Amino acid sequence: PPLGFFDPFGLLNGDVDQERFDRLRYVEIKHGRIAQLAFLGNILPRAGIHLPGNIDYSGHSFDSFPNGIAAIKGPDAIPFNGIGQIICFIGFLEITFMKDVPGTGNEFVGDFRNGYIDFGWDSFDEETKLQKRAIELNNGR
Repeated sequence: PPLGFFDPFGLLNGDVDQERFDRLRYVEIKHGRIAQLAFLGNILPRAGIHLPGNIDYSGHSFDSFPNGIAAIKGPDAIPFNGIGQIICFIGFLEITFMKDVPGTGNEFVGDFRNGYIDFGWDSFDEETKLQKRAIELNNGR
């Protein structure tokens, strides 16, 4: 990987075992994925790409709300109940799908396929898999 071993806060100094390293790597990958999705969630609406249809039954369309922080704070912000639904949906995903289930054939720390999602990953050779994992890790930093 371009960055190699990256530990700016010294969390792995001293007597650290493989389990501690794997836990920190798991958290790093998960937070990196969240950061990448947050970036897309900020850039796409600013580029004019919105979901089609209405966000509620009163007829407000997705593009009728402002972009960025103004979408959650300000006079034209998404109502509190809408923000609450978004947070509950993220929590649901976190509890049900976005976790590493032991014994389901996961190849590495942060592999959330859990034995049922592939999207062609198994068709890559080992070198390509390592390269793609390094790219994801570095993009999440």
